[in-house]
Amino acid sequence: MTYRNGNYSAFYVKEPFKESNLGASAAKDFVFYNLLRAWKGKDSSFPFIDSHDKNYNVRDDSDWESTLKPRLRERLNNSKNIVLFLSECTKNSKALREEISYGVGTKGLPVIVVYTDYEEKSDIINYKSKTAKQQIKRLWDALPEFRDSMSKVPTIHIPNKKELIERALHDTDFMVSTKCAKGIFFYD
Repeated sequence: MTYRNGNYSAFYVKEPFKESNLGASAAKDFVFYNLLRAWKGKDSSFPFIDSHDKNYNVRDDSDWESTLKPRLRERLNNSKNIVLFLSECTKNSKALREEISYGVGTKGLPVIVVYTDYEEKSDIINYKSKTAKQQIKRLWDALPEFRDSMSKVPTIHIPNKKELIERALHDTDFMVSTKCAKGIFFYD
């Protein structure tokens, strides 16, 4: 049995992506993944365990079917959840579709959705109706694989705020072995 303790970070990068200084700086969603890594580097108690550090890195020109896709799946197999970064820049890439399809559809991983363009809970949720705001639903529409499968697992939707990200990473309702009921959740 696989020990599933990692947090799998999913984010949009233009394909093929080159992790150079310029490439990382130019890929908005990738910058937020690096921020998680920096928080962990500064404070070892920060509850982020990077699933991308658990197997061999791949080269940008690696073959999708024989190398890239199997590595993504191996990382997802060793993960307890997915941290999905969504922004106005997020596009429906082959990698994101695979990560969501396999991670959510096949492995049943809960998803922590971080909206990088928003800093307050009131930016993403209408508190009267307890539903996502229209600008958030448009982000879901940009990633149909996620929009159509998020009701299959618990998903927590949070703005880009360190305290809320940390809370979600600690929250056992959003870990595969202890997950709560399926549905869309927001913190009060």
